Amino acid sequence: MGSNNYKLKSQDIKELVPSMGYCYASDTITVDGMKVGYMYREIRDDNDDSGWRFLSGTETEEYVEDDTNSMFFEVNVIANYDPAIIPYLKMRVGTELERVEGTDTFQAVEPE
Repeated sequence: MGSNNYKLKSQDIKELVPSMGYCYASDTITVDGMKVGYMYREIRDDNDDSGWRFLSGTETEEYVEDDTNSMFFEVNVIANYDPAIIPYLKMRVGTELERVEGTDTFQAVEPE
């Protein structure tokens, strides 16, 4: 992990899911401690990429476009921040999910 002030320390990370590669996660999750509010899976950048991207759902477009506001992590690390994502991690590329407010359940994002 980088020099950011992450909510979880490396010694606090437990193995919750088998290794499936890295993902990108917003600092709103890993630094600010917010839950995942929006997650999507895109085509992998390389063989080590899971394709998963995790956001709290509070980020502005400008925030997301600034590369300093996100970092790549093993998917297991983000599962430690928010175990509610675990049941959805085997979903296919193209999946877009948002958290049902006040729950640990996610639902498919309806196309606009």
